[in-house]
Amino acid sequence: MDATPDEPVCFSGGPDRRKGTPAGTPRIPPAAAADWDPDFAQYVRAFRSSVASAPAEEGRASGSNLLGTLARHPGLATAFLGFNNHLLRGTSLSPRWRELLVLRVAHHRGSDYEWAQHVLLARKAGLTDAEISLIADGVDTAHFTPAERSMLAAVDELLDDGTISGRTWAILSAELDEHQLMDLVFTVGAYSTLAMALRSFGIEPEDELLPHLPSATEGGGVPR
Repeated sequence: MDATPDEPVCFSGGPDRRKGTPAGTPRIPPAAAADWDPDFAQYVRAFRSSVASAPAEEGRASGSNLLGTLARHPGLATAFLGFNNHLLRGTSLSPRWRELLVLRVAHHRGSDYEWAQHVLLARKAGLTDAEISLIADGVDTAHFTPAERSMLAAVDELLDDGTISGRTWAILSAELDEHQLMDLVFTVGAYSTLAMALRSFGIEPEDELLPHLPSATEGGGVPR
C-alpha cells in the first residue's frame, strides 16, 4: 500500500533522514535516450568526454538514470551540468579534497546514489576504502589532516547552519587560497542540491552502482 502524505516511507534500514520516496518508484522516470532532445544528447556526449571521471573500460558509472531524468528538462540540465563541469574539471581543489567533500555531503543528505557514484570517483582519486568509510564515521578521526578534518566539518556546518564557523574558516584559510575556499562552498552547495534532486525525484541507481550502495557494503558505505 502506498504511504499517505502523513506517512512518509523510509528506505529499508535507513535512519529518519532517509525518509522519502521508496526504492523502485521514481517520481520522474528517466527518458529513454532515443527520446532525448538532440541538442541535449550532443551536449551530454561532450560533457562526458570532458569531465575528469574514469573511462568506460575502467568501469565508469553510466549515470543513465540521472541523465535520463535531467533530459526531461534540457534547459535546466545543461545549466547545471555546465556548473558541474567546473566542479569536476576546473576546480582548484584536488580530486581527493573534492571527493572528501562530496562523500560527506552524500552521507549528510542521505543520498545513497550520490554516495555510490562518488565512491568510484574517490577510489580513482586515491582514497582507500578505509578512508572512504571514515568520511561517514565523523570529522574527528585522526587519520585525516587538520585541513581535511576542517573540510568535513565545513560540510556539516554549511548544511546545518548555512555558513562555515569562524574556527573552521580560520583553519581552512590557513591552508586554502581564495579560489579553493570558494570552490569548497560551491561544491558543497551543488552536490547538496543534486542529492536533494536524486532523492526527491526517486532516481534509481544504475546496475553498476548497486555493489557500492551502503546497503551492499560492509566497509566504505554509509553506516545504517
